Amino acid sequence: MSAPAPSPLAVVDAEPLPRQEEVLTEAALAFVAELHRRFTPRRDELLARRAERRAEIARTSTLDFLPETAAIRADDSWKVAPAPAALNDRRVEITGPTDRKMTINALNSGARVWLADFEDASAPTWENVILGQLNLIDAYARKIDFTDPRSGKSYALKPAGELATVVMRPRGWHLEERHLTFDGRPVPGALVDFGLYFFHNAQRLIDLGKGPYFYLPKTESHLEARLWNDIFVFAQDYVGIPQGTVRATVLIETITAAYEMEEILYELRDHAAGLNAGRWDYLFSIVKNFRDGGAKFVLPDRNAVTMTAPFMRAYTELLVRTCHKRGAHAIGGMAAFIPSRRDAEVNKVAFEKVKADKDREAGDGFDGSWVAHPDLVPIAMASFDAVLGEKPNQKDRLREDVSVAAGDLIAIDSLDAKPTYAGLVSAVQVGIRYIEAWLRGLGAVAIFNLMEDAATAEISRSQIWQWINAGVVFENGEPATPELARAVAAEELAAIRAEIGEEAFAAGKWQQAHDLLLHVSLDADYADFLTLPAYEQLVG
Repeated sequence: MSAPAPSPLAVVDAEPLPRQEEVLTEAALAFVAELHRRFTPRRDELLARRAERRAEIARTSTLDFLPETAAIRADDSWKVAPAPAALNDRRVEITGPTDRKMTINALNSGARVWLADFEDASAPTWENVILGQLNLIDAYARKIDFTDPRSGKSYALKPAGELATVVMRPRGWHLEERHLTFDGRPVPGALVDFGLYFFHNAQRLIDLGKGPYFYLPKTESHLEARLWNDIFVFAQDYVGIPQGTVRATVLIETITAAYEMEEILYELRDHAAGLNAGRWDYLFSIVKNFRDGGAKFVLPDRNAVTMTAPFMRAYTELLVRTCHKRGAHAIGGMAAFIPSRRDAEVNKVAFEKVKADKDREAGDGFDGSWVAHPDLVPIAMASFDAVLGEKPNQKDRLREDVSVAAGDLIAIDSLDAKPTYAGLVSAVQVGIRYIEAWLRGLGAVAIFNLMEDAATAEISRSQIWQWINAGVVFENGEPATPELARAVAAEELAAIRAEIGEEAFAAGKWQQAHDLLLHVSLDADYADFLTLPAYEQLVG
């Protein structure tokens, strides 16, 4: 391992946390500083390239597979590296933030994989960033337990052989970590999350028979995948572990990445573990990129855009075919339902929908799928067990029957559904409730029996923005206008105040959340990410 010099990183404007020195060691900070020095300039160039590509989409209102990478797609000889044993069977994955209780529950859940989330399910307070790292270190050392102060219930890890394999998700490339700076400039959050986790845990995970595994969010191009691959190569050399130990699964949750799936796998081929089909961020990306495209790109209510919509079927089937052609795992989308402890009928209906969704994914050839709650693990497991049996995956199912043209992925107008007034109300309700919790440091929030994360808020505010700017008229005859959105938001704020009472309302961040939702929904300049202005208001 390289000998660490004194780190040039500075910790700024951060309240000291218990045991933070175990995470922010001189050696770990020196590694993060070296990542920043070597790779942030390329990150900056790629963010600028995103803006250029978005401008080109605005000009043409179309996308196509890249002509300059046609040879990679045509070459049938290359495959990604074989999956390590710990990632060969991924039939059910649970997602969630890295707070102490969730860490124990997720590892104990019976899922094969836990997506330990520093991204959309975690508001990036300094406490969440640092203590989340500490919780994972403690879990691998089996030094973690938790007693709920309200219920008195205690939580502890099951035997090692029963624990889920961790796949950690760092923040996206667009986010900074303001509390760690280099020459006065914030270090990218992705490098902080990856760097601290990798430095402290890579060898420990190898010793446990696993490895440093990652989910890569918000990727928009194969060049961004190439950057991650170069980071992996450098990081493995730096700590002295074999090349190919790192494995990464890429979320195909942007419309541009959907046109570069093979190229993304190719760039990461020595470190690739698969691709995942995310839903809300994918729809958010469609709105963001085609917001100038007119009526044919207007999405209906988010709940009307199921995975069976023709353009979503094209996306998921192309993903399965691409992954299996190249020997990679194809991981399906989220079952976000949160079971009710009070309403058995709500649970019955929801469980049936979850089962149908997971049956469809398993039948389509996916090798696994996501759930948000431990109670959903057995349902999803049964769906995949029925198809896989004793097999760890179905990568041998090549789906050569699938043929997807470039236009199929953006055929939004193939959907019969239209935006509704109830959809506007729902977008405002969920947007305010989620943002309020995020501003208090909570990234995974149960709202109306669904586990919502930042992607939910992004699609909510994007739909409000799109419907207003496209001049949508709802089924009740009301046009989508800023005035209507403000009226609905005012009604929702009043309803929340009545629902929770004056004291709880005053203690929360409800007005702030209301104002921020309206700002990003009504501003003429569409913000690239809600979390950018929200981070400026996040305390901690």
